[in-house]
Amino acid sequence: MSRPDLHAPETPATRFLRQHQIPFSTHLYAYEDHGGTKVSSRELNVAEHAVVKTLVMENESRQPLIILMHGDRKVSTKELARQAGDKQITPCDPTVAQRHTGYMVGGTSPFGTRKAMPLFMERSILDLPLIYINGGKRGFLVGVHPHDILRILKPTVVTVALE
Repeated sequence: MSRPDLHAPETPATRFLRQHQIPFSTHLYAYEDHGGTKVSSRELNVAEHAVVKTLVMENESRQPLIILMHGDRKVSTKELARQAGDKQITPCDPTVAQRHTGYMVGGTSPFGTRKAMPLFMERSILDLPLIYINGGKRGFLVGVHPHDILRILKPTVVTVALE
């Protein structure tokens, strides 16, 4: 069960959200290795579609990028490459992703990353009134309005979701 907690961790992501005056709620849950959004949505008692994963990928030149995707959807890397103007996009190796973002895989947030990277967001995320996205630590999500992400992070909006 989600525990909105007064003792939520302070992370680069929460500092970024406060600095940009983005309202957010905090949600701690028991993290499970390889549990993904199924576990967090179950623990928070929210639809997996409203839990948004932050995926670090790279293009054919090994340039990193981030794609925000619904928890119950996969990314069409072929379509993402086409819409991003790249030849190919593949998932980033976890250690490389951690080097780029400053976050451990399973705790990657699009807020307060170590280095600026191109950011893409699945268009249908904007249809949701509230999303739950990683707050920069395993077992820690923040609830934010998707239009705040659009306003502050200025992602390229794409349609690349697969069922």
